[in-house]
Amino acid sequence: METSSTISIGSCLKEHQKIYKEWFNIADSDGDGRVSGNDATKFFAMSKLSRQELKQVWAVADSKRQGFLGLSEFITAMKLVSLAQEGHEITSDLLKGSIDMKSVELPVLEGLENVVSKQKVSKTNVDVEDNVVTKPQVTAKTPWFKSKSIIKPQVNVVTIVDGLKRLYTEKLKPLEVTYRFNDFASPVLTSSDFDAKPMVMLLGQYSTGKTTFIKHLLGCDYPGAHIGPEPTTDRFVVAMSGPDERTIPGNTMAVQADMPFNGLTSFGGAFLSKFECSQMPHPVLDQITLVDTPGVLSGEKQRMQRSYDFTGVISWFASKCDMILLLFDPHKLDISDEFKRVITSLRGNEDKIRVVLNKADQVDTQQLMRVYGALMWSLGKVLNTPEVVRVYIGSFNDKPINEVAVGPIGKELFEKEQNDLLADLMDIPKKACDRKINEFVKRARAAKINAYIMSHLKKEMPAMMGKSKAQQRLMDNLEEEFGKVQREFHLPAGDFPSVEHFREVLGGYNIDKFEKLKPKMIQAVDDMLGYDIPNLLKKFRNPYDN
Repeated sequence: METSSTISIGSCLKEHQKIYKEWFNIADSDGDGRVSGNDATKFFAMSKLSRQELKQVWAVADSKRQGFLGLSEFITAMKLVSLAQEGHEITSDLLKGSIDMKSVELPVLEGLENVVSKQKVSKTNVDVEDNVVTKPQVTAKTPWFKSKSIIKPQVNVVTIVDGLKRLYTEKLKPLEVTYRFNDFASPVLTSSDFDAKPMVMLLGQYSTGKTTFIKHLLGCDYPGAHIGPEPTTDRFVVAMSGPDERTIPGNTMAVQADMPFNGLTSFGGAFLSKFECSQMPHPVLDQITLVDTPGVLSGEKQRMQRSYDFTGVISWFASKCDMILLLFDPHKLDISDEFKRVITSLRGNEDKIRVVLNKADQVDTQQLMRVYGALMWSLGKVLNTPEVVRVYIGSFNDKPINEVAVGPIGKELFEKEQNDLLADLMDIPKKACDRKINEFVKRARAAKINAYIMSHLKKEMPAMMGKSKAQQRLMDNLEEEFGKVQREFHLPAGDFPSVEHFREVLGGYNIDKFEKLKPKMIQAVDDMLGYDIPNLLKKFRNPYDN
């Protein structure tokens, strides 16, 4: 599966590699390794293409909507410029088409020689100035005791993700910490959470083909993979890109600052012993991270035997993932109690869910129709949404499709369904930036509602006597209190947290210690949602947009 829509330097002709690097350094005016929108408009203007053509070139090259071009994206843009000059219509399909991108000639850039010569003259002048010996200037030192405040260095915002990091630190995080959002909803975000690659989580009952699906996707086993008819995957395994093949234990993963798994420490050592990372060099894993999960079992007994909060962990991963694949087997359509709890824990992430009816070639066409209907009926009782969830039908393994059972029509259907699912997975990296913004805005709204709830509960507490009774009364009538908050601040009911979960966490806290409502903090988050984020998106949009 090829997920990248850009062209690496290694896939260019050798004689072109040095030229592209030189051009990239010329276009990158501030030398930060990125060609910004302003840089691109100046450099691409030498191609003499129309604004509409250059707009399309940028849109295809910056398919991930980062707001800048790295070296590989820049090379992609240059090759697209060359094709546009030859008369080709620029579309994203051009990169996947019949054209041999390696043999595409260099584009014609008028006036490039003048730009190169100016840069050489400028560099020479700088070198001369550096060699001139000047007397050191004595500057008056400010007395150390007059400096009362420490000025924090500003992080240079060169990408949308950098902007989100700054907004989180300056405006959203203070609200979260003040009203304990991190204890009631989601741990504090770290830099690695923002920088993480998009994730895809696979869920399903045991032996529905989750690990086999990953093997089929990668075209090989990942380190530590186990496949069998019984429940073989007994842990959460994150398959990531790495320099070599190895497995990393969960406790080590949870404390690594460059990994987005610090929040999992809240589930304790019992969970971390059932969590591991499997690293290997692979082009698919360069673009997305895959999360393999233990098979969901049936019956209350199996749930009680788990030594950690299984649904809590699933919910944590669901909030971080870009796509959730629910796998079903034609012979295992019943949704067990635990599987129902797992699907319910995905609340708020319904837009990420895709259903895969796997091993569909084990039944004939007539049975498959009945199986599909039964599956939709079962899901309808659990997924409380009026929309019909997308279901992919196929047999996602390396074995040839059983044509005896499904016939030629079934084989064609399976191939189309498989291509659709792979196309859906290929689109994930392109939508990753939009997903980060979406999740950030969703988190900000949830943090605001959490602040309103906390401050409301604090306000309902008596000043002196009967505090324990008042706290118990508030916890018993929590749904009614949520209703009061909703009506007072005109908030949508669907954005409120689960009453049962909130009540469970609230039992460990003293409501009287909560903070009163701080309007300035709420206003800062409102300004962030209303002005800062739209301005950030505007700054990093396609530079050729009007």
